[in-house]
Amino acid sequence: MGQTARVSAIVWIAAVSLAAWLWLLLCQGFFWRTDVRLPRRQDPGEWPSVCVVVPARDEAAVLPASLPSLLAQQYPGRAEIFLVDDGSSDGTGQLARDLADTHGGLPLTVASPGEPPAGWTGKLWAARHGIGLARARGPEYLLLTDADIAHAPDSLRELVAAARSGGFDVVSQMARLRVESRWEQLVVPAFVYFFAQLYPFRRIGRKGTRTAAAAGGCVLLRTDAAERARIPDAIRHAVIDDVALARAVKGSGGRIWLGLAERVDSVRPYPRLHDLWRMVSRSAYAQLRHNPLLLLGTVVGLVLVYLVPPAALVAGLAAGDGAAGALGGAAWLVMTGTYVPMLRYYRRPVWLAPLLPFTAFLYLLMTVDSAVQHYRGRGAAWKGRTYARPDAVADERPL
Repeated sequence: MGQTARVSAIVWIAAVSLAAWLWLLLCQGFFWRTDVRLPRRQDPGEWPSVCVVVPARDEAAVLPASLPSLLAQQYPGRAEIFLVDDGSSDGTGQLARDLADTHGGLPLTVASPGEPPAGWTGKLWAARHGIGLARARGPEYLLLTDADIAHAPDSLRELVAAARSGGFDVVSQMARLRVESRWEQLVVPAFVYFFAQLYPFRRIGRKGTRTAAAAGGCVLLRTDAAERARIPDAIRHAVIDDVALARAVKGSGGRIWLGLAERVDSVRPYPRLHDLWRMVSRSAYAQLRHNPLLLLGTVVGLVLVYLVPPAALVAGLAAGDGAAGALGGAAWLVMTGTYVPMLRYYRRPVWLAPLLPFTAFLYLLMTVDSAVQHYRGRGAAWKGRTYARPDAVADERPL
């Protein structure tokens, strides 16, 4: 009787997991598809002016692979770059000047804002300084891009054409992250997959929806929309600044778009699991608004959706329960199938898809570790700065 009850419980749990996957497959904005790329666009009659703002803190290791791509932008209108050296100790600012002297191209201004005041995250304080300098030029658009992002020569042109053609106030591309090391191959595609599951790209760009998100590595922002949404002052506390920016712009009546990039790439390496762990755990609990109940719900959800299917399959086979094994196997199959498009986008072998439960387990541990670090008073940390207070992070609930 006890064994029958246990098997029956496994069947029910596996059935719930399969139902969750069928709902995700059909009702969550087709998040698993990777065909959301820059929308239809045509060249404007007159190209608007653009200022590129690059916050940079200790980025000397990646600038030689990224900054020349910005300097070399083939943009028909007026464009210039403002790199804000945010208290670097590795010569980032001077290296940027040297690269501009060597490569030429778009005009480059290097500035430094000093240490951020209380209530500001370092990156947004640097962005504020760069946006202030840029506004003196009166640009119609701002391109906010990270120091590790390399752009194809026509990237700025295509972004502006897409924004003008679609009437978007924000056009953002999820840069293709590096996937060279074994850990990068295992963890990085899943990072984008989970992000798209949380913020389905199709819903973001559709009129009348409340879902809002952006990818901080590449955000083209209309200047008047930034002023209307009070960017960056309105989101000065935000650790997850890209989502907060998108929420602010959409909340003030702006139209936003987010999709996968084709020729916008991050050159930052994450060779070890430790490096990837830090990338995720520094902001995972902030995404949950430092709420223990949301943390508990997230852990339960990850277990039910990602860990139950293989566990039910193994338990069903071991106990001779065909129903549990079939339900668990079906849920695992759906999960695997939805992950294959992301692996193909990253040009990784599809045999990695069945390993998604293991990767999800790593993300579960990273999320719990993020909460542990928060309650130890360490909070979100990046580039030598720590943001430990619960109120130091903007409310970033998906709209």
